[in-house]
Amino acid sequence: MVTRLRALGMQWTAVVPVLAIVLLALTWGRDLPGVVVAVVTLILAGAVLAAVHHAEVIAHRVGEPFGSLVLAVAVTIIEVALIVTLMADGGDKSSTLARDTVFAAVMITCNGIVGICLLVGALRHRVAVFNPEGTGAALATVATLATLCLVLPTFTTTKQGPEFSTAQLTFAAIASIVLYGIFVTTQTVRHRDYFLPLTKQGEVIDTDSHAEGPSAKEAMLSLGLLGLALIGVVGLAKGVSPTIESGVESAGMPHAVVGVIIALLVLLPETIAATRAARRDRVQTSLNLALGSAMASIGLTIPAVAIASVWLSGPLVLGLSSTHMVLLALTVIVGTLTVVPGRATPLQGGVHLVLFAAFLELAVTP
Repeated sequence: MVTRLRALGMQWTAVVPVLAIVLLALTWGRDLPGVVVAVVTLILAGAVLAAVHHAEVIAHRVGEPFGSLVLAVAVTIIEVALIVTLMADGGDKSSTLARDTVFAAVMITCNGIVGICLLVGALRHRVAVFNPEGTGAALATVATLATLCLVLPTFTTTKQGPEFSTAQLTFAAIASIVLYGIFVTTQTVRHRDYFLPLTKQGEVIDTDSHAEGPSAKEAMLSLGLLGLALIGVVGLAKGVSPTIESGVESAGMPHAVVGVIIALLVLLPETIAATRAARRDRVQTSLNLALGSAMASIGLTIPAVAIASVWLSGPLVLGLSSTHMVLLALTVIVGTLTVVPGRATPLQGGVHLVLFAAFLELAVTP
């Protein structure tokens, strides 16, 4: 037993999450010099890779689509905590942080991650195959949540500016939770087979039938280490956020870029896990991760900031600009055309990546 524990302690995927928590405790709330920022960034990258590893262990134990759901929800819960913390510390300049981060998450997942996975899957296996019924339901849910929470505030008139009134914000929060809950029930209970990987002949793949899964103890250990790794990722990201903000300001870029960078850091575990799944010809798993993360980002963030707005000072701006609404509409249209056939070539992946590149370009130079 001692030998086994020693061997486990030598594994970097077990050591790095603990190291990230220790470093987080030592650096929390302090101004970090450049050398320390470099060290934090290095540990942050290691924690991301460790999170992906432990998420894959859990996914192997519980099977799909539960494995994808675990990572998406875990990352999003801690992302919400990061957003609320930064909003509490940032004053009026953080009034758009929730909107910027959530919209960036939608663009990263629906165009960046989806584009990379379709491109990798199609190039490696000639055609990327997935279930249009499950993927279409996920895309429809993301589109509805994004419209309710990010588009409508621009057009409501009860409160001046692209903001919801208290009643409208309450409705959006409740609708987000209800819709996300219905989707999770559909994904994991009533129509679980719609979210399982497919062969090129359209047959459902049982991902657990060809390899022995980890034991319950190993899965529970990975679950604990996954939590530590994700807390470390988000906490360390908050620690380097002042450096990010000063860098953005010195470069003359809009403050919205901060939200984009935060979303990129937080979604890095899903990006790596989804790309690995696409390489194994499990594109449906990749899409579960991507669209599930987008859905969770909206469905959990909006209720959280709605509650936090009770004690947070300053406005809560949720409405998108006209440029971002055009990008969102184009993403939904292109996503629909991608999903309907249930098969994708490198072209579809390239189209989504071009949309993602356009989002990044317009974020830097609006």
